[in-house]
Amino acid sequence: MPLVLVIEDETPIRDNLKRFLALEGYGVLEAPNGAVGLAMVREHTPDLVLCDVMMPEMTGFEVLQHVRQDAPIADIPFIFITASAEKESISHGLELGAMDYVTKPFVLTELAALIRKRLEAKSS
Repeated sequence: MPLVLVIEDETPIRDNLKRFLALEGYGVLEAPNGAVGLAMVREHTPDLVLCDVMMPEMTGFEVLQHVRQDAPIADIPFIFITASAEKESISHGLELGAMDYVTKPFVLTELAALIRKRLEAKSS
């Protein structure tokens, strides 16, 4: 069962994602902020990370920068989920190495399709 880490500071969104991903057949870990999320990536090496951008303690951009600089976890697919739809923010996230940038509100079935696509690409 693929393991997905959800890094999101808004509890209702994090809880909804956790429930949905579990129903989709994924193992799910959750982190309430970027600092905890980074520690969990290093400890658990998830198959994919869903991460908010704007969070206290450490932004999603900072989490991704640390992940990409750490060889054992550098290739983990990373999808940003955020309310910020500004072109500069999207470009920055993709330049840092995010696979996708999904804006809130998002459609869960579309997010699930993206996750499947990224996990299939990783395993091939």
